[in-house]
Amino acid sequence: MASIRRTLSPYRDRPPHQNGGSPFTAPSTPSSKLFSNGRHPSPVSAFAVAVTRFLDDVFPLRYSRKGSRIWRRPFYRCLLFFLLGFLLGMTPFGHVNDVPSSHDFSFDIEPPPVIVTRPENFFLDTVDLGVVKENFDFTPKKQLLVVTPTYNRALQAYYLNRLGQVLRLVPPPLVWIVVETDAESVETADVLMKSGVMYRHLVCTENSTNVKDRGVHQRNTALEHIEHHKLDGIVYFADDDNIYSLELFESLREIRRFGTWPVAMLAQGKNKAILEGPVCNGSEVFGWHTNDKSKRLRRFHVDMSGFAFNSTILWDPKRWHRPFATPIRQLDSVKEGFQETTFIEQLVEDETQMEGTPPNCSRIMNWHLHLESRGLVYPKGWLLQKNLDAILQIK
Repeated sequence: MASIRRTLSPYRDRPPHQNGGSPFTAPSTPSSKLFSNGRHPSPVSAFAVAVTRFLDDVFPLRYSRKGSRIWRRPFYRCLLFFLLGFLLGMTPFGHVNDVPSSHDFSFDIEPPPVIVTRPENFFLDTVDLGVVKENFDFTPKKQLLVVTPTYNRALQAYYLNRLGQVLRLVPPPLVWIVVETDAESVETADVLMKSGVMYRHLVCTENSTNVKDRGVHQRNTALEHIEHHKLDGIVYFADDDNIYSLELFESLREIRRFGTWPVAMLAQGKNKAILEGPVCNGSEVFGWHTNDKSKRLRRFHVDMSGFAFNSTILWDPKRWHRPFATPIRQLDSVKEGFQETTFIEQLVEDETQMEGTPPNCSRIMNWHLHLESRGLVYPKGWLLQKNLDAILQIK
């Protein structure tokens, strides 16, 4: 057993402690090699030696049974490289701005400044780019209040559609005030909706059976509507069976208070045309056209479609210095043919307050035609429920 123990003892060749010797043989270390030579160590090598000595004190050396070191050399190398990398990473090698300036992320390319010298006798003419200059008129136009009385008859749809197509071509603003009797008809409402014109559909509830001119109460209904809502514009009575030109509606916007013009009328016998209206010198009215002897007693010889007036006369009498504030309406108690003159007498005092249009009143802008045929059946809904009596067979 003693021989076996002596064989397995790792320290059999070493001197005993009693002889004063050391139990370990100090191997050569990197620090001893660095300082063994006579050269002066560098700062990096000195720092490495200091770190190595510190680790020797903290972690004592351990040897394997064969006397070799297990992990010391790889650990020192890794630690040394880590410290060197950390020091190099913290060392500033240049100037870094913490706060970026406003120009760091700008994509605008600023051209270099160019200095232009102008000769002494240098004149720059205007450059024509070929652009046509248009004069835009931003002056607001007067509103037109076109009053049309209508009633159910055979040619009503034709008359309303024809007048609606004319009003559609008139530049806005324009309001078409259509007045019916008793109730609104579906046929009239359908024509107004398809006309493309701004309109107001009114109903007159007055009894017109005893009145020769059924349009008297209908026009008064429109006048009450304009006065109640204080509509500002030029009022014009446009019957649906008359013919109008676009020039007429453009000239209405030039009226300040009361304007009038001549109207061509087809006589009752339908074999001649007569002229009724003012005789003008420029825009001054100094006479009247008339061919009917029975109407020579009238004060003003004007057709119902031959004048227009400012709507403020109806609801602002102080502006026009009217002595009375009574409502202005058409009278149903006068004789036939005197409706126009009795109504105009409520608007103006004499011809000095009238404006003739167009200049010299020398142009016909609308016609008053009596083309109504009696005896035609009014088709309900403008639809033929049955075929006509005369039918031609196709051979």
